Amino acid sequence: MTNILFLCTGNSARSILAEAALNHLGGSSYCGYSAGSDPTGTIQPLALKTLQANGIDTTGLSSKSWDNFIGSGAASIQIIITLCADAAGKACPVWLGDGIRCHWGLPDPAAVEGDEHSRELVFKHTLDKLNNRITALLQLDSDLFFKSNNQQQLQMQLEHIHQQALINE
Repeated sequence: MTNILFLCTGNSARSILAEAALNHLGGSSYCGYSAGSDPTGTIQPLALKTLQANGIDTTGLSSKSWDNFIGSGAASIQIIITLCADAAGKACPVWLGDGIRCHWGLPDPAAVEGDEHSRELVFKHTLDKLNNRITALLQLDSDLFFKSNNQQQLQMQLEHIHQQALINE
């Protein structure tokens, strides 16, 4: 099984959406996790509403610290994907632990102001972007995930997924 950790600062929206989406799409071959460098401790209600409206299970989701994924007893993480965009003036967390790292920067849907309907659309759009990237990740050659000599190639492929998505969005 490939464990993937999605990181943001607050772990309340993007990383939560990504964790749930990967667990929904990835079957038994992938396990998604999420965390924040400075977690809010709560999940944005519109993140949960968006996931549920799209038939994605929200059981067990929580806003948590990346400290949960460091040290003995922590899940072994193979891939770390940061999702933050620094438009909010906060630095993106830098993972210093093991694993292949890449960045899929997306604007924070929780930072968008407006009426409820407009905000719901932004959360849905963010989930769609994540679903597209995760679907592309799931289509990668499985050998990239399991052979240590392919780590640089896997990292390049993960970065390419994000770059291609930006072009197509």
